[in-house]
Amino acid sequence: MKKLLFFAICLLVAGSVCAQGYYGPRRVRRPPPRSQFDDFYKIRAGITGGLNVANTVDAYNSNFSTAAIAGFNAGLFLDLPLVYPLSFEPEVLYSQKGYAAVTTYGNFTQRSNYIDIPLLLKFKLSPTFNILVGPQVAIPVSMTNTYDNGFDVTAQQYYNTYGEKTILDGVVGVSFDLSRDVELRARYTIDLQPNDQNASYGGDYRNQVWQVGLGFKFE
Repeated sequence: MKKLLFFAICLLVAGSVCAQGYYGPRRVRRPPPRSQFDDFYKIRAGITGGLNVANTVDAYNSNFSTAAIAGFNAGLFLDLPLVYPLSFEPEVLYSQKGYAAVTTYGNFTQRSNYIDIPLLLKFKLSPTFNILVGPQVAIPVSMTNTYDNGFDVTAQQYYNTYGEKTILDGVVGVSFDLSRDVELRARYTIDLQPNDQNASYGGDYRNQVWQVGLGFKFE
């Protein structure tokens, strides 16, 4: 009886070893990888802010030259998915523009404040890289002209008296998704029509701005 029992146990152990060798180790079922489409079709809102490097150009005078000034931009944006990889991104930004120049009377600086409304198409070229392009409506709010002749500094402020019309701009830019909720943004904007700020000087003056900043997205 003992021999019979010992023989049965040996058969069971041998059968178990053979089964493991045939079927292999048990596989652990893992969840499928997260798809990039999971987040793409979510509507996201966000805040943004960053640095402006602004200047002005004369559309018909290639010899016209001024110096750039630094400012800032800040505002809100929406990311509205259309169809992959295309989405619509409207924004409302407070943006500082202007330029500096050296004249026969001393140093001159013009700083203008705008409410910009970019209406951009966003193309997702990779999971972390996007291209943005579209028009922008620029609404002038105020302007300050500062004169420095080396002895005195005077400033003249204007509020919606120098050019009340809105201006159409063109925008092209890129963004890099640093994480799911943070993006690095870089853009170039230029007026597509002359502004009224310097109309008395007789040129076709247009603002151009380089922007860099961060965007923070929320559900």
